[in-house]
Amino acid sequence: MSKLKKLSGKTALITGASKGLGKAMALAFADAGARLALASRDTKLLAKVQAECRGHGAETEVYSVDVTNEAQVERLRCDVLARFGQLTILVNNAGINIRKPVTDFTLAEWHQVLDTNLTSVFLLCRAFVPHLETGCGRIINLASMMAHISIAHRVPYSASKAGIIGLTKSLALELAGKGITVNGISPGPCATEINTAILSNPELLAKFTAQLPVGRFGKPEEVAALAVFLASDDSSFITGTDVVIDGGWMAQ
Repeated sequence: MSKLKKLSGKTALITGASKGLGKAMALAFADAGARLALASRDTKLLAKVQAECRGHGAETEVYSVDVTNEAQVERLRCDVLARFGQLTILVNNAGINIRKPVTDFTLAEWHQVLDTNLTSVFLLCRAFVPHLETGCGRIINLASMMAHISIAHRVPYSASKAGIIGLTKSLALELAGKGITVNGISPGPCATEINTAILSNPELLAKFTAQLPVGRFGKPEEVAALAVFLASDDSSFITGTDVVIDGGWMAQ
C-alpha cells in the first residue's frame, strides 16, 4: 500500500470537521484513502469540506449534529452506521475556547466549554465504541498543550483538555484487549480559527511566536499528518498516550 493510501478501506468519523484542524484532518484522511463521515453544527462550511474531500476522491457524507446533545449523538450513531455499516476511526475534534478571568465566567459558559470539549468525547466514545472494528479500531482525541501547561484566562479550556487526557488513558486500557487503540493529540499554537484573536493581533502574535523555538505557529496540515499516522496500522503498538505537537514550547 502506498504511503498516501494507508487508510484505504477504513471509515473515519471526524467531529468539528467544518474548519480548522477538523477540516485539515478530513482532507488528509481523504488523501490517505479513508471513507469519511464528517460532523459539525455549521452545515454550510461542512458542505464545502465535503465537496473538497470528494474532489480528493473520498466517499464522504456529512452530518449536522450538536455533539453536546445526547439525543443528537445517538441519531448520528444510527445515521453513520446505516450509511457505512461499521466504523474504524473516531476522531473527537470538536472544541471551543472562551478566554476571560475565572471570576467573569458564568456557570453556563463553564458548562458550554466542558460539554463541548469533554462531555462530547464521552458521548461519542460511548456511542461508537461497540461499533469500532476489533483489531484495527482507532480513537483519536484532540486535547491541547493547555492540558499540560497553561496560561491565565484559560480555566475551563485547560480543565476540559486535561480531562480528555485522563479519559484517553482509561479508555485505552479498557479497549486494549480488543485491539482498539486510544490516543490523544495535544497541539500547541496553530494557525486556525480558534486562534484568530492572536493571529490578528501583531503584538500578541509576536509574544506567542517568541515562545516557540521553531519561530512560528503550527500548520493544521502538520497536526493532520500526525492524526493519519495514529489512525493507521503503523501505530498499532501506540495506545494510552498523548502526543504533543507544539514546536518545542514544552521542551523549554
